[in-house]
Amino acid sequence: METRNHIRFLLNGEEQRLDKVRACDTLLDFLRLKKRLTGTKEGCAEGDCGACTVLVGRLRDGVLRYEPVNACIRFLATVDGCHVVTVEHLRGPDGGLNAVQAALVEHHGSQCGFCTPGIVMALYALWMEEPQPSEAKVEQALQGNLCRCTGYEPIVRAAMAAAEHGLPEADPLVQERAGVLAALEAMRDRARVELGDAVLPGDVGDFAALYAEQPEAIVVAGATDVGLWVTKFLRDIGPALFIGHLDGLQGIDDGGDAIRVGAGVSYSDAIPVLERHFPHLSEYLARIAGWQVRNMGTIGGNIANGSPIGDMPPVLIALGARVALRRGKEQREMPLEDFFIDYGKQDRQAGEFVEAIVVPKPEPDVLHAAWKVSKRRDEDISSVAAGLAVTVANGHIANARVAFGGMAGVPKRAEQAEAALIGAEFSQAAFEAAAKAVVRDFEPLSDWRASADYRMLVAQNLFRRFWAELGAGEQARVWA
Repeated sequence: METRNHIRFLLNGEEQRLDKVRACDTLLDFLRLKKRLTGTKEGCAEGDCGACTVLVGRLRDGVLRYEPVNACIRFLATVDGCHVVTVEHLRGPDGGLNAVQAALVEHHGSQCGFCTPGIVMALYALWMEEPQPSEAKVEQALQGNLCRCTGYEPIVRAAMAAAEHGLPEADPLVQERAGVLAALEAMRDRARVELGDAVLPGDVGDFAALYAEQPEAIVVAGATDVGLWVTKFLRDIGPALFIGHLDGLQGIDDGGDAIRVGAGVSYSDAIPVLERHFPHLSEYLARIAGWQVRNMGTIGGNIANGSPIGDMPPVLIALGARVALRRGKEQREMPLEDFFIDYGKQDRQAGEFVEAIVVPKPEPDVLHAAWKVSKRRDEDISSVAAGLAVTVANGHIANARVAFGGMAGVPKRAEQAEAALIGAEFSQAAFEAAAKAVVRDFEPLSDWRASADYRMLVAQNLFRRFWAELGAGEQARVWA
């Protein structure tokens, strides 16, 4: 396989070629310290506040797509073959303010201004996709941007009025898109990139071989978790294998009776497919992180890191998902719940990685629910997350799959609660019995997110909520 010893990418209007790149180097530090592009700010350094938001344009199936991302936790090595756009590159057709910037000025959308560049970049990405968005769309686009002094009302008004100041067709970034696309196409050599303690494999087979040889290497996909190891814990993550660019891990196949989601698929790319088959996940998925993090974070990464409070495992376990693993050329599958053994321990051999998640398509007569309980509505870590799938036949519960996150050292099924449901009449009494039985399933811990007593009460109340929302009244008669 061809190798090279540098990364290359476009930064605003100029090509960059860098050969001295460490695994722990962040895009934000490069922009601010090396290029003096200080419009991109450092606030929280963990992908929460959005002050560091930039756009990253990437090629996918011949289409150039721009997404807002957090430069503070985006590693520099991962922008190989991309177009990085900072706030300094934005301009209107006349060279002045672009439409979003002009609208923010008109509607008084900035006070201290620290958060403003990041907000501009997020709203600019929204404006390019949807120049006349609904208020709900604007609020969702701003989930990952914190403003402490202006208040969001004038910012939302500005976002909804941006089209009055111009449409994307006339925007310089849109006008130059053909040239950028050609430049990025010329960079795509699919070579392995070796940068000392950072390696970008050429393809999935190359990654599998490298990881089998170096099982101690840190695997970095979206970096929304690993990024904090560097910015918050000052860890050196080398040697690292960066895999976020591998097309072979980013496919979604929803043919047949199951949906196969590649481990490198981002939340943003997975959500439309999952929502189409599982509408009950719509609100749940929209509350995972903010837009910038959903553009970077991967479904496979959320599984592979084994966090007991990961958002995806509980709902996927409830849906009967399986995890596909690979080591070298060897592949295997297992039920997702069996992958998690203990806190920080998964059923994964040295050099083995998550290749895909396989989710069976929904069957008739199954009632689904998914809930996330957290201190904040948006962009917060779960105190308790739950997924429920209840099969009703002839007025009785034929099957039940219930999984919780935040209740144990791993995401886990509530087997005692399931047993209380299966075979019971589809009634309020069955869910009250499950609420009592779940006490035997878990011994939750207390931490700064929630006390053990609170977590248990939440878990019990979610069974009651299931009945109140999906079973009570006319709904119960339908399923009788």
